Amino acid sequence: MSEFFAAILTFPTALFTFALLVVVGFWLLVLGGGAEADALDGAESGSVVAASDALGLSGVPVSIAVTGLVTLSWFTSLVGTVLVDAAGWSGIPAVLAGFVVLLVAVVAAVAATRIVVIPLRRFFGADSEQSRHDFVGRLCVVRTGRVDAEFGQAELTSTDGSSAIIQIRQSTTHAAIAPLTQGDSAVVFDYDPATETFWVAAREGN
Repeated sequence: MSEFFAAILTFPTALFTFALLVVVGFWLLVLGGGAEADALDGAESGSVVAASDALGLSGVPVSIAVTGLVTLSWFTSLVGTVLVDAAGWSGIPAVLAGFVVLLVAVVAAVAATRIVVIPLRRFFGADSEQSRHDFVGRLCVVRTGRVDAEFGQAELTSTDGSSAIIQIRQSTTHAAIAPLTQGDSAVVFDYDPATETFWVAAREGN
């Protein structure tokens, strides 16, 4: 048992051990009614949502994606740490090996989580798809410094009062179109399910 605790408190596993404790604490709050399972999908967690999308983990609540990433990173890192310790390395070689384990753990966790997320999307996709189409015609507020055909985020408030960070795009093919910047209001006029992005236009009066 002492060897196990030594391993989970050794770099780089210690990094994921702390993150795993946070994840476990979050789900205990959810089970106890102190938090919602989709709490990380709100506007205040926009950077987390964007990171999840960038890693190809969209389609499920961010909390599930983060749980998969942290758990798999922790397990992979633990295995790597045990192997490095068994090799008897110490000093600089051990430190370098630790960084290699860290990199491998993260890459493996992202790849494995993507595989896990794919079948889970069917349980969240239908309602999510419908709710996204409901955003068409609504106003949003740009939260990034620029918006173009490949990048942009905005905060949108639903009819129930909840807010969400959405990925937005703006056509830049016409010079007459005023570019959107942070703080501008925009109107959602279309949704692209293939890329899970919303096409917006500047609101008159910006």
